[in-house]
Amino acid sequence: MPASDLIILNNLGFYGYHGVLGEENRLGQRFWIDVTAGLDLSAAARSDNLDQSVSYADMFEVIEAAFASHRFNLIEALAQHIVDRVFEGFAAIEWIRIRVRKPEAPIPMVAGEAAIELYRERP
Repeated sequence: MPASDLIILNNLGFYGYHGVLGEENRLGQRFWIDVTAGLDLSAAARSDNLDQSVSYADMFEVIEAAFASHRFNLIEALAQHIVDRVFEGFAAIEWIRIRVRKPEAPIPMVAGEAAIELYRERP
């Protein structure tokens, strides 16, 4: 049975240059990222010891570094890159759900955002 305990990082804001269009690469834009990671937190809950868990501060650092390490045309590719880095960094994580939101996508919307969401289990 997959892990039902979660570490959740929501509304992580970043500024980046991901996108297909020239102005996205030249001017950049804001991105919002939500990450939910499934893992067994029972040992940490019983022991009150961070060594038995995954530090969400460390997860944030991995996500931030992955976001900034490459420029991607597609937010799908950006999300997959972040997932891969999180899996590499934290062996205890069994699955990840990630949503990448682009509130200033270059489409004529008055309000809202464009977004993608991936769900990946550890290979």
